[in-house]
Amino acid sequence: MSKPVVLIAEELSPATVEALGPDFEIRSCDGADRGQLLEAIADADAILVRSATKVDAEAIAAAKKLRVVARAGVGLDNVDVKAATQAGIMVVNAPTSNIVSAAELAVALLLSVARNVVPANIALKNGEWKRSKYNGVELSEKTVGIVGLGRIGVLVAQRLSAFGVKLIAYDPYVQPARAAQIGVRMVPLEELMAESDFITVHLPKTPETSGLIGDDQLALAKPTMYLINAARGGIVDEDALFRAISEGRVAGAGLDVYAKEPCTDSPLFGLETVVATPHLGASTDEAQEKAGIAVAKSVRLALAGELVPDAVNVQGGVLAEAIRPYVPLAERLGAIASPLFDGALQRVDVEVRGEVADLDVRVLELAALKGVLQGLVHDPVSYVNAPVLAQQRGVEVALITDRESEDHRTLVCVRLTSSEGETVSVAGTVTGPRDAQKLVEIDSYDIDVPLSEHMVFFRYHDRPGIVGSVGRILGDHAINIGGMQVSRDEPGEHAMIVLTVDSVVPAEVLEQIVAEIGAHTGRAVDLII
Repeated sequence: MSKPVVLIAEELSPATVEALGPDFEIRSCDGADRGQLLEAIADADAILVRSATKVDAEAIAAAKKLRVVARAGVGLDNVDVKAATQAGIMVVNAPTSNIVSAAELAVALLLSVARNVVPANIALKNGEWKRSKYNGVELSEKTVGIVGLGRIGVLVAQRLSAFGVKLIAYDPYVQPARAAQIGVRMVPLEELMAESDFITVHLPKTPETSGLIGDDQLALAKPTMYLINAARGGIVDEDALFRAISEGRVAGAGLDVYAKEPCTDSPLFGLETVVATPHLGASTDEAQEKAGIAVAKSVRLALAGELVPDAVNVQGGVLAEAIRPYVPLAERLGAIASPLFDGALQRVDVEVRGEVADLDVRVLELAALKGVLQGLVHDPVSYVNAPVLAQQRGVEVALITDRESEDHRTLVCVRLTSSEGETVSVAGTVTGPRDAQKLVEIDSYDIDVPLSEHMVFFRYHDRPGIVGSVGRILGDHAINIGGMQVSRDEPGEHAMIVLTVDSVVPAEVLEQIVAEIGAHTGRAVDLII
């Protein structure tokens, strides 16, 4: 078999290719060259990009085999996540790869503007010794306002605390008690603007944060205040900032990001108290290497068909270690339930009972839904587009958790309901030191059968000779039985046989068995184990 093709569309660290390993065919192209990109992406299974390559709807439509788009960095402005999700393509990035680098640059910009490092450097290199002109200010005992107390904001706070500053922050999603643990007092934005000697911005760019700091907010600032933005362009209104500095209402700024990039011509660049860098937040050897290695690992998982729970368009939540063995189990239970089900699917219920029910188990709902839909729709189903496909088909999906489980430490049950009210339920668990997966219940029938690559299910009316007939017909076709269990509600009433076999059971063999034993239903299920 040919190896999956991984297309590297921009220059990445050698460690990225090394992290991908030998299991892929690595190709390269210039992602900024549109024609070259569209040609190269046509038969790629994965593409790795940075910021220059636009993976938009046109590129996604041209990519017939694409399963994952990996952005070796944080932002996803150049990836059409919605189009990728619709196509079942996973989008991954490296959200923590550059947080240290970004925090350090923010601190560097803050120190630079406080001590006039850049204009003093330029003057001295031009032969001018201007000690008195470039008098600066100390950070000690000054108030620093942090707009956005996420991962980078916290790192900045930790680093600046060593300078003896007073730290305040604005972030509507952070609890004051959590901020107090790192010595930060939470305040409204207006109070932060009025009190701060330095303000540093660390928010994502969203419709809510666009233009967050404009004329009205800057009007509240001290004339000695310096503003730092190493987060995203557009959060600070650049025209308003230019007016505030030019009119002496704000002392200066340190900027690494701009509303439109690349930006080489801005009125702000003409102001001596503005230090400007060309979006260098992630531009360290360490950040680039971390980003490349992180997305390479995600690509390996995605192309192996495994879940990447922190993919930006996967709705699975954080994957706790205790939940990990139940993810493939849930998917396989869904894959078993689907062929046992007749009728128009209206609802999928995923029940998680027992020890892991207190954890974030949304990923089990997602995995089970993926398994169910693989047997019901013609479109390729992935962890990415399973919720989209269900929604398009009017299928309701619900997750039920319960700390109580009578017979098993943890039980996962997948229940399908038709528009006529008919149901099928399949339940399973994992056991032992190797987390062996087994089927423990189908509808009202108690089962205890290990999951296998090839499984067969028969519903029939209980009577003597059934087991012998099934074994004989399979033997006549050289199909070896690995395991068998019979379960029934009452002697002589309804019963079920579950078999594990060593090879695929052809449809004609299944039909022969159904006819001979008078089965109500006979289903063969082939799982990926």
